[in-house]
Amino acid sequence: MPSDSTPTIDWAAVEAAPLADSIDEDSPELTPAEAAQLRPLGDVLPMLSTGKTRITIKLDDAVLHAYKARAGGRGYQTLINETLRRGLQADAVKEALREVIREELHPI
Repeated sequence: MPSDSTPTIDWAAVEAAPLADSIDEDSPELTPAEAAQLRPLGDVLPMLSTGKTRITIKLDDAVLHAYKARAGGRGYQTLINETLRRGLQADAVKEALREVIREELHPI
């Protein structure tokens, strides 16, 4: 039971109060000009950046189902990201190898 110094909160009244009628002077609505100047949090505070960007991508259903099945409990998006990263690394190795072969075949 609350003591006399503990304020009681009428949660039913809080839940019933329409939010639109509540004026929050600490958080005024943004003007369109202010909204246009907003930047992602990671740009403003780089130490909070995750190094990842949210995107929307369309994948074939079969590809998505296969990655979900392979991922197990890790999360299929992580697995897709790792696959893309390995692909980039493989492309870099292939390009370096092609350059070496070109130099060997056609010395300067």
